[in-house]
Amino acid sequence: MFPILYAEAFLDHRTGAYHPERPDRLRAIVQALKSQPWADHLHWQLPSDRPELLDIITQIHPRDYVQSIKRIASRGGGRIDMDTSVSPSSYDVALLAVSAWLDAVDLVVHQGQPSFVLARPPGHHAERDRGMGFCIFSNAAIAAYYALKQFAIDRVAVLDWDVHHGNGTQAILETHPQLAYCSLHESPNYPGTGSASETGYYQNVLNLPLPPNTTSDTYRQVFRDNVIPFLRDFRPDLLIISAGYDGTKTDSISQMLLQPKDYRQLSQWCSEITPHLMFGLEGGYELESLSQSVVKTIEPFIAVNC
Repeated sequence: MFPILYAEAFLDHRTGAYHPERPDRLRAIVQALKSQPWADHLHWQLPSDRPELLDIITQIHPRDYVQSIKRIASRGGGRIDMDTSVSPSSYDVALLAVSAWLDAVDLVVHQGQPSFVLARPPGHHAERDRGMGFCIFSNAAIAAYYALKQFAIDRVAVLDWDVHHGNGTQAILETHPQLAYCSLHESPNYPGTGSASETGYYQNVLNLPLPPNTTSDTYRQVFRDNVIPFLRDFRPDLLIISAGYDGTKTDSISQMLLQPKDYRQLSQWCSEITPHLMFGLEGGYELESLSQSVVKTIEPFIAVNC
């Protein structure tokens, strides 16, 4: 069975009318997954209730920042930047999202199972002391640090294939020699970071900025020639994929030309780097291509398990 970490509570993070990061994203993915002929090979799992969750989060985000999100939510919501909304339920939902990412780490560490975290809000733009770009808490970075405290985990890599550079994830990971970050992203595009010259404090960062209108063939070649060698050389005990799907041709938030089937190949290559991996949802805003891309990402693992 392939675990999906999901809760309907993730729909309660309200971003406002016409905002691209909306609850319908998860509804479309859930519907697509449940309509697959292999749907009975999915195990839908609720995130854990973790009494120690705030302590884990505040190892990454200052407590003052975390409390500021709680205050905004308790006062009925507001914005933390022009793109990033906090609704009355957003604080609790964001905590639950972090818990789901940590559960996925536990599944890999204790059961050797890959999994997909189907949660929102996303996280890769959130920096230590500020949320931005639709993101509140840095889910992938928190999960990476959490993983280092687990038995038999000595090195963790985060691969970010969202079309935008994960400035927050990089800033949090690049100062730690046991953590690595690799990103393929459209450039120029938001947030304007992620140049190839940014290599981390320990040569533990690989940024691969790609021009608008990059095709599937070019993307795959860059992945084979650069991503795979970098990650294999790092030899992660756990590979976390920040799985954004806004690089598809039909997604208006970018000008990239990927197809959902491309993510099946990327997913397959990741499984060949290490069997110890997990996926967590980041971006992707055109509902059909988003949902089909998630389906394609999971397919290789269903084929193995069937």
